[in-house]
Amino acid sequence: MYKLSYAVADGWAPHSHAAVYSVVPLEHGERIVAGIPNGESAAFVGLVSSLEPPYFLLYVLHTPRGEGESGRYQSPALSQEEFLGFVCRFSSYLSSDARFDIWAHSAADRGTVVWDRHSQLFAYGPIAKYCSALDELGFAHGDATISFPHQHHYRKEFDDDAKELLENWPWTYSPLRPEDEQ
Repeated sequence: MYKLSYAVADGWAPHSHAAVYSVVPLEHGERIVAGIPNGESAAFVGLVSSLEPPYFLLYVLHTPRGEGESGRYQSPALSQEEFLGFVCRFSSYLSSDARFDIWAHSAADRGTVVWDRHSQLFAYGPIAKYCSALDELGFAHGDATISFPHQHHYRKEFDDDAKELLENWPWTYSPLRPEDEQ
């Protein structure tokens, strides 16, 4: 299952990114933009694991299906083992449903990795670490932007996982920001 489909002549087809990334200049620094092949969690895990724990996750629920209120849910501080256990437990949901974006932050490295609703990664902070991690995963330089008509999938079969995810930790809730809204 895919988070995203693209328009074809007679309907929609599943979209999977190639294993590519680019370093994009910003006004103050740079960021990584990468595609996530088949929506698999390995690239997210690889980039986050290249950072020093503890990690803080920000689960941005922009399109709920009854599991909770739309908003920003911040985790408590997580060890690497807790982070890996979370991704392993919710891997299918994280890979196949577009109702959310998830952010991971390491204060020690001043690094943030975002896995968004388009199965893209955006990484800020230690760019060289990220490039190394992506190179080790077999990624190549290329364009992972989404510039075509597409649709997101909010899958009923993951409603229970989405509810359980919100019950996993004592998340700290805050409302969506304007840039989060769909």
